[in-house]
Order: sequence, then structure tokens, then C-alpha cells
Amino acid sequence: MELTEEQFERRRAVIYDLICDKQYVPMKKKEIASLLQIPKEEREELQKILESLLEEGKIEVSPRGKYRKAASRTVTGTFIAHPRGFGFVQAEGREEDIFIPQEGTGLAMHLDTVEVRLGERADGKRQEGTVIRILDHGLHQLVGTYEKRKNYGFVVPDNPRITSDIFISQENSLGAMQGHKVLVTLTRYEEKGKNPEGKVDLIIGHSKDPGTDILSVLCANGLPVEFPLKAEREAARAPERVTETERKGRKDLRQVPMVTIDGEDARDLDDAVSLDFDGTCYHLGVHIADVSEYVREGTALDREALNRGTSVYLPDRVIPMLPPKLSNGICSLNEGEDRLALSCLMVIDRKGEILSHEIAETVIRVNRRMSYNQVKAILEESDQGLMREFAPLVPTLQRMGSLSALLRAKRKKRGSLDFDFPEAKLVLDDKGVPVEIKPYERNRTTMLIEDFMLAANETVAEDFYWQEIPFLYRTHETPDPEKIKKLAAFIRNFGYGIKGITDEIHPKELQKLLGRVADTPEEPVISRMTLRSMKQASYTVQCSGHFGLAARYYCHFTSPIRRYPDLQIHRIIKEVLRGEMTPERIRHYTELLPSVAEQSSLLERRAEETERETVKIKKAEYMMERIGKMYSGIVTGITSYGMYVELPNTVEGLVHVSRMYDDRYYFQEETWELVGMDTGRVFRLGDSVKIRVVSADKMTKNIDFELTED
Repeated sequence: MELTEEQFERRRAVIYDLICDKQYVPMKKKEIASLLQIPKEEREELQKILESLLEEGKIEVSPRGKYRKAASRTVTGTFIAHPRGFGFVQAEGREEDIFIPQEGTGLAMHLDTVEVRLGERADGKRQEGTVIRILDHGLHQLVGTYEKRKNYGFVVPDNPRITSDIFISQENSLGAMQGHKVLVTLTRYEEKGKNPEGKVDLIIGHSKDPGTDILSVLCANGLPVEFPLKAEREAARAPERVTETERKGRKDLRQVPMVTIDGEDARDLDDAVSLDFDGTCYHLGVHIADVSEYVREGTALDREALNRGTSVYLPDRVIPMLPPKLSNGICSLNEGEDRLALSCLMVIDRKGEILSHEIAETVIRVNRRMSYNQVKAILEESDQGLMREFAPLVPTLQRMGSLSALLRAKRKKRGSLDFDFPEAKLVLDDKGVPVEIKPYERNRTTMLIEDFMLAANETVAEDFYWQEIPFLYRTHETPDPEKIKKLAAFIRNFGYGIKGITDEIHPKELQKLLGRVADTPEEPVISRMTLRSMKQASYTVQCSGHFGLAARYYCHFTSPIRRYPDLQIHRIIKEVLRGEMTPERIRHYTELLPSVAEQSSLLERRAEETERETVKIKKAEYMMERIGKMYSGIVTGITSYGMYVELPNTVEGLVHVSRMYDDRYYFQEETWELVGMDTGRVFRLGDSVKIRVVSADKMTKNIDFELTED
């Protein structure tokens, strides 16, 4: 007798409860049938029920054929797919991911929340598991390339982790044609023998059209491009100039000489600096655009700014947090224009100690807009032409250089870490094609502005911490001890060590390590591994300090045009300065800020990932035109399947072991080396090698090299 689906599920629940009942010892199938008085003709259904419970890991069977409740061998987590069909599950509370072989993925898609049955773990091997249930789908939209058939189509996902093409019926195609990049909403997920299905929501453009590659990444990551009409209208109502009414009640600093120092192509200038020296102390002013005066809480502009979280800087465009009418207009500290600001005015002694400070609502007027290159040429090269052009400001700039060095030395003394990785500067033509890639130069002038902004951020954070007012802090937690132990084991291969790894490590120890490896072949690798051993910084309502800066108090105060947390704390600061921080407003911020902190941290990660992804696309596109060319590079990664090599222009590619033609190489894990089996030749991290470009693919963002001695 075959049970209905409802009868099957009901009996399944009864059988599971019976097996789990503590008054019963493990029992065989016939004992279960006897206890539940299941007739012989229904024993086949009983077997199906037992098999389904076994498959889900809810029960287990002993070597003697007795059924019992399964030990706690299931874990819930997020499935991270691999392009080759297998995957990993990241589970909260587990340091190591669970490996899921291809035959054990159970139709799970990338980012699904799954229940995993753990397998038996062999000594020294990674924990393996099998997906037994998909609890929730994490992916609802994706971007891919449309492939047209006669009466239907398929979308090939851009994300290589999504290994199934998406079936699109003709009525759900939105008229997409062969080669179109499209945004698809999934309407049905993969089933045995059936591909996932979806409908086209947006045709982004043809895959060969300029800019479509970057737009595709924006759509895939859910970044908004256009501003809502309401937000645009509010921005359009912003004044062109500061009015007399707005100036009232503010500290007037328009006669104080000050400059903005930014990149040549910067349009949103949200910080200016001033400096005076009275013979004993420096008087440093960091003046930040008062964006909160024009973006009020609860408005359409405010909601959209929170929705974006941050401006996103891509190779061919900027996705701003605020409409250009504001960010390039009344909120930008343009030369010669009156502007509203929040100023942090600090008195600093000759040792770099901040003796006192004032935070004030001000009205300012920037004397000159300067670029990093101009200031560098004045301070480092004594460029006579520029020194004549900016003659009234040259003494101030020179004092700024001296103060910057004092502040940096003070931070270094307390243990602040300085990772100086070369960032890529991409030069694109008018069609968005990369024509040059070079390391972005971080010089004395860029560090000068960093030093002043850091001083202001720390000063503001400490002030409001001691006022015990709800606030948003920028925190960076102490690294996990296990990760520091792994770092210590790694650097021992190079003859280095770290003190204090048994306790909570102090940033000073990592600073010493970075100092010892400076200018050595292994510096890039050890610096990267050190950075990876640390936690990510985030926004929090608790002031728990910033490990990387060795700072007890830290916040983001200096960029309200492009970061929402800065805008949020400007509102708090102004309410305090105006005496408006009532108990009711304190309750309001106490309730509001945790969600703002969490959302801002998440959106910051999204922006960083988008920026990285688009840079990889453009690097791959650049190398596609250089197939066959030879370069010298540095080994930055060693794996069992090959080594990663970084070129002087920051492009990184893989030399697969199959393309190391002079020998057969094996990975020596203890020393992180590739060793030739016949020649004994060894490749180590930091080695200089010569390579030839074999292939590059902007779709997969992969670049492949081969080893050459030519």
C-alpha cells in the first residue's frame, strides 16, 4: 500500500520521534514496525522513510543494523561554490570551512544557506561534508550574457561560481539579443535535470560596447547608478552660494589662509587645512565641508546617501554618495568661495602632542586649490616656478611638512602600522580601454594630508567618547591569536619571529616585523600575510580602539561628501554644539546608530569588492593586448598548482606548474617553496623571475603567464 504524501510525512515524524525517544534503546526495522503496528505490506514505505531520515543525517544506523538518533553531525552555513563544481560551507563558530565535493553539493547554488552532514574526518585532512538540505537561497539576481535560441534563450552567468546557465523563456527575455549583458531575476532554482529559470529585468548593453563591462559589475553587486527623482529635486534646491543667514552664529575663519590639497582630477573637495606657528606651538586647522547643513536627516537625499553608504571609485567613473549638484557644488570647498564647515582646531607642541582643541561650526574661504604633485614639487624639489606662483603659502607648506613628520613619528612610536602596497593607477582612453597601468605614487604630500586627517579623526573621537554621547566610531579589533600563530609559523620560513603571540599581540610587534622586512625580497609577501592575519575595520557604536593605528579613540570625521558615517556624526556634533542634544535625541541616536554602523560596514565591503573586481577586469583587458610579451616580476604567491607573479605595473598572473617547462615542480608546504624534482631548482616568495604572457580573459579576470629564461 502506497502512502499519500501527507501520510508519509506524518508517519515519518512519528518514526523519528520514536527513534529519538530516550526510553527506547536503538532498534532494528522490524522492532520499529512492531512497536508502531505497521503491517507487512507497508514495510516498503517504512524503508523509504528510514532512508530519507538517514540521508538527511537525522538518524544513523549501527554496524548491527540498529537505528538511533544521529549524533550532532550537521552544521548550517553559507555555501561558497567553486567554478570547478565543488564548494565550501562557511559556518559561524567554525574557523575552517567545510569542503563539499562535487557529488555532495545537492544542487546548492553559490551563497545558499545549507544544512551539511559532516563526514568522518581523517587525521590532517580538511573536514568534508554533504549538503542535505537547502534552507534558503542567497542569490536572487545575477548578471550574464544572453544566448539566443529559436524560441527561448539562456543566460551564461558572469560569476564563474554560478555553474548552471539560466533558462529564459521568450516571453521573459525583454527582447534581449545574442551577446547582450542582462540583469536576471531567478524565478525557479535548479532541480534534477532542469536548469534554473529566470526573467530578464534589464538589458545593460552589448558585451562589446564600451562601459558595459563596468556597468555589469555595478548591476551584479546591486550598486545604484541613477539618483531617485526626489533626491535629485532636493539637490537641485540647494543654494549656489552661502547666504548671510547661514553664516550667522558661526566662527568666521575667512581671513585664515588655508588650502585644499588633492589629486589633479578631484572634483569633490571636502577637506581644507590651515597652519600657523607661534614660536612654541603649531595651530593646525582641519576644515571639513558641512554637508549636514544641506542633507538633513530623514530627507530623500539622506535616505539615498544611507542606501549608498559611500562613494565608489571605479576605473572609468565615480558612483557618488550624493548628487554632483551638492558634491561638486555648495558642499565642495572650492577656491575663493565662502563655504560652511565643521573645523577641528588643534594646538600641537613640538613633540607632536595635541595640547588642546576646539570643534566649531565655521565659515571658511579656501585661498588656493593645490594638487599633491604641486606640493611635492615645492617641498621635495624646490621647484622655482611653483614657489613663485604660491609664494605666500610656501612657508606654511614647509611648516606643514615639519608637523606632518612630527605626527607620523609620534604614531610610529606608539606602534601604528603602515602598509604601503602599490595601488594601481589605470589610464583609460575615451572608450574605456586601458592604455597604461602604473603604481599609484604615495608620496610625502599624500602622507601629509593623511597625517592631518588622522589627527582630527582621533581628536574628535576622544572628545565625544568622554562626553558619553551616542556616536559612530571606526574600530579595528585585535587580531585573532590563531591567525597570528599561523603568521609566526609562516615567517619562520624566512628567519623572522614575533614576540607575544601567546597573549594579545601589540601592534608594535607587527610594526617591528614590517620594519625588519623592509626593502627585502620577501617584504611584499610578508606584508600581505601580515595584513591578512588582521581583522577588517568596521563602524561600531563602541569605542574599542583601532589596532592598525594603535589608537585608543578613532572615528571618521573628514569625508562627509563620500562616507555616510562622517555625515551622521557631523549631525551629532552640531546638535551638541548648539545645545540641542536632549534626552529624547540621545534615545533617538541610541536606537538609530547600531543599524547605521552595520549597514555602513556592509556597504563599504560592497564598494571595496566592486572596486577590486573592476580593476581586475581592466588589468585583464590590458594584458589581452600584450599576449606573448615578456616581463620581469616578483613571486607573490606559492601554491600546489603554481606560483603567482606580480609585475612592476601591479598586474598579477599565475604561472601554472604545467608552464614551468624546465622541470616537474612540487609544493613544499613547510617552507612555501616549489622545488624541481630533477634539477632541485627552488622558487620562493619574493624571487625575481622572467615570464611571458600566455593568456588573459576579462570575463574570468584571469591572467596566465609561463616561465621563461629568455
